[in-house]
Amino acid sequence: MIKVGVADYGMYVWHGGLYDYGARCADIKSVGYEGLERLRTVSESDAVHKAGIVRRLGMDFATCQAPDPEHCIEWTAAFGKSYVWVSSSAQDFDTLCRHARAQAEACVPWNIRAGLHNHLGTLVETQEELLRFLDACPGCGLILDTAHLSVAEGGDPLHIIRNYFDRIVAVHVKDWFMKDESAPVWHEKGYFCELGGGNYPVPNEECVKELAARGYDGWILVEHDTHLRDPLLDLAASREKLRSWGV
Repeated sequence: MIKVGVADYGMYVWHGGLYDYGARCADIKSVGYEGLERLRTVSESDAVHKAGIVRRLGMDFATCQAPDPEHCIEWTAAFGKSYVWVSSSAQDFDTLCRHARAQAEACVPWNIRAGLHNHLGTLVETQEELLRFLDACPGCGLILDTAHLSVAEGGDPLHIIRNYFDRIVAVHVKDWFMKDESAPVWHEKGYFCELGGGNYPVPNEECVKELAARGYDGWILVEHDTHLRDPLLDLAASREKLRSWGV
C-alpha cells in the first residue's frame, strides 16, 4: 500500500529551524500524513529517541539522515527501512556515478538500496542526465522528483515511471509556479508549491495514478521549500489533492 508522507524541509525554512520534534510530527499527522521521509539524527540515542516519538504518534519514516553516509546506511537498516539517499559532493558526472555505485554496493549486505534524488541545478537535472545516470549505475535506485524533472529541459517523469519502475525507491511530488522563465538560474525562475497551486505542467496526477496502477507500495512524499503562508495549509491542500487521485 502506498504511504503518504512529508519531506519537511519547507517547514524548517518557514519556522527558521526545528524546535520540537514531537510537535512537528503531530502537526504533520493532523493534516493527514502518515509520516516523514528522513529521520534527522545526530547520534544513535537521538535516532532511537526520535523513532520512538514517531512510533508513539502512530506514524512512520522512510529513511535515516545520520552525520555520515555509513551511519545513514547502518541506522536505516537497523530500523527496517528500505533506502538511503546517495550522498556525494562530486563536481563531475563520472565521479558522482563512482560514488553512487560504491554506496549502492555498500547497501547490499544491509538489504537496503541507495537512491539518487534528481534535482535542478545538480549533475542529474535533465531527462538526458537522469537516463545516463540510470544506465551508468544499474545497482542504484531513484528518488524520483516529478517537479524537478518536469521543470528541467525535456523532463518526462511518466516516461521514467513506465520504463524504470523497478528503480524507484521513493517519489517526491509538488507543483511549480513559474515567475520568469528567462531568469539565469533555476531558483529565480519560480518556486515549488502545493499540489494544485502551480502554473506549470507537472503531471503529478498521471504519475500518482500510474504508480498505483503498477502496484507501487513505497512512499509518496510531498516536498517543497517555499511557503507563502503557514506550511500546514499548503500541506493540507496537497494531501486533499492526493486523496482526490486515490491515495
